[in-house]
Amino acid sequence: MTPEENSSPKRRRALYAVAAAVAGLAGAGLAWWRYTPAPLDEAVAQQLWTLEFDTPAGTRLALSSLRGRPLMINFWATWCPPCVEELPLLNSFFQENSSKGWQVVGIAVDKLAPVQAFLARQPLAFPVVLAGMEGLALSKSLGNQAGGLPFTVLVGADGSILNRKIGKLSERDLALWRELK
Repeated sequence: MTPEENSSPKRRRALYAVAAAVAGLAGAGLAWWRYTPAPLDEAVAQQLWTLEFDTPAGTRLALSSLRGRPLMINFWATWCPPCVEELPLLNSFFQENSSKGWQVVGIAVDKLAPVQAFLARQPLAFPVVLAGMEGLALSKSLGNQAGGLPFTVLVGADGSILNRKIGKLSERDLALWRELK
């Protein structure tokens, strides 16, 4: 092959397409790795039940009080647009399924004043607790290796972790998770 043939526009386009495909696959692989929850240590899952948090109303909530029924734990923050977008969906899920034993708790990775202001504008039917930035460490211990928000953990009635998701939940996610309890 002559140098002229090697550098033909057709050949360059083919090489660019191959390079783009390889870069796309590498990016998809990195995203899959980054947003796939890490394996979970069962001891960490059991320690979850020993935690207590302040609520925006000034009371305390022990997670042990939520044990024995399916529980969805959602880590969120007022400064996180996807978190704020999914809260109405979680609220609807809770309202539709609480009579069937489902529970939801929102763990705010945030400060008191912004959470109180948010809840004044958009009340939620499920309990919300305050974890501050320590909430990110807790979410990481539950497999959120990227430290991204929102992060949701599905806990079965027996206390076992059934599923976890980094990123905004969809109605389809909730429909599938509802069957796992």
